Amino acid sequence: MTKVVVIGIPGETELWLADLGAGTVTRLPAPKGGALAEAQKLRHAGVTITKGVDLAVAVSSKDAVASGQLVG
Repeated sequence: MTKVVVIGIPGETELWLADLGAGTVTRLPAPKGGALAEAQKLRHAGVTITKGVDLAVAVSSKDAVASGQLVG
C-alpha cells in the first residue's frame, strides 16, 4: 500500500510530500529532472495528473471535512 503522496494545489507552485505513515507533510524542493519534473511542467500548463490515488478533494479547512463538506 502506498504510504507517500506528492501533492500540488492549483495556484501554488510548490509540491508537497505527505508521508502517511509518519503523519507529516513537507515541501519538496523543485524537481530538476526526471518524471516528477515533467509532471510539474504539465501541471503548470494546466494538466491534472492522478496516479495511484482514488480520492483527492481540496477543501477550505479541516473543519469542513469534519462536518462532511467536500466542496472547496
